[in-house]
Amino acid sequence: MTVEGSLITHRRMKKVFISGCYDILHGGHIQFFKEARALGDHLTVCFASDKVLWEHKKRRTSIPQDHKLALMTALDIVDQVVIGDCEDLGLDFKEHFLKIQPDVLAVTEDDQYADGKRALCAQVGAEYVVLPKTPPQFTPVSTTSIVRNIRTPAYAPLRVDFAGGWLDVPRHARKGGFIVNCAISPMVSLTNWGYEQKSGLGGSGAWALLNGNDGVESELNLGVGWQDPAIIRETGLCVWRSGDKPVLHFKRNGDFLHGHMALHYTDIPHDTPGNADNNRDYDMIEAAGRLAEEAVVEASISKLGQAVSLTYEMQLKEGMQPLPEADGCIGRKYSGGGWGGYALYLFHSSEDRDAFVASANCNRPVEPYITIR
Repeated sequence: MTVEGSLITHRRMKKVFISGCYDILHGGHIQFFKEARALGDHLTVCFASDKVLWEHKKRRTSIPQDHKLALMTALDIVDQVVIGDCEDLGLDFKEHFLKIQPDVLAVTEDDQYADGKRALCAQVGAEYVVLPKTPPQFTPVSTTSIVRNIRTPAYAPLRVDFAGGWLDVPRHARKGGFIVNCAISPMVSLTNWGYEQKSGLGGSGAWALLNGNDGVESELNLGVGWQDPAIIRETGLCVWRSGDKPVLHFKRNGDFLHGHMALHYTDIPHDTPGNADNNRDYDMIEAAGRLAEEAVVEASISKLGQAVSLTYEMQLKEGMQPLPEADGCIGRKYSGGGWGGYALYLFHSSEDRDAFVASANCNRPVEPYITIR
């Protein structure tokens, strides 16, 4: 039977295209997918390949791309998933886009590659749609913050500094100068902090690391130096070059210090920011830093003791009170900015160190700490 005059109207399917890294899929991505899908009838999601992620962001993928493909393909709101492998910066999806020729390219308000994407839309006659920021349906989060939280350790070391302190403060930096310090154990956690707080052991750097932050910028914003977060993240016995930012010059495990270090708590308040611009002998600080650098390279505890003693001499010139003497001590100094908090003692033998620790409750042993990567 022939039916004449019947008219069947087919509405053309409206195709929407979105792209991104989507390294770890989270609720914010799903909200974006839903808003983009509402612009048409068919949604294609393109995510950057492992190769693109490394070449453009210098970041290894958090999960393999075949896992990402499986996760996104399983979403009811997504009709097609493709992997972007084009080398053009910000346009890794280009080949798929030109082949599919969608009607809409949806992007977020903070898209960094708007010009290139608008030009691509013009080639195929697609509409470039910026989705406005809407109230988040979930607690705001990013892939970067998720990765940072995963990598955040449960425990962190504190640090002792031997010489060169203050040369990590950009305004006091000296070309050719060195800062020498060492990560120490026992370590600390957010719930177990076995040391006096604000006491010259780099606690702010450890606190930043335990909360998933780098800490360098926050320390610089306080007007102090970068050595605390740098050594606490790096661990080991380290020599740093003086300058605006941490640059590692030399590192070793610090085994030759095992059994030779102790802390003495002065029971005096410690305030590094308040002392950052005191009048002090920076020539002496620089000389002590160079001597300590030689000591670390040579693994010489006696030379390191000389560097510590030279730093202590500078601290006394600055006006700090003399520290108690100790049998067998080859070098002592206030830790960090000084004027209170903890003081570092170096001993020729572990027996002398242990005797010093046993002599008073305000003394305690510490050991070098290094993370094996």
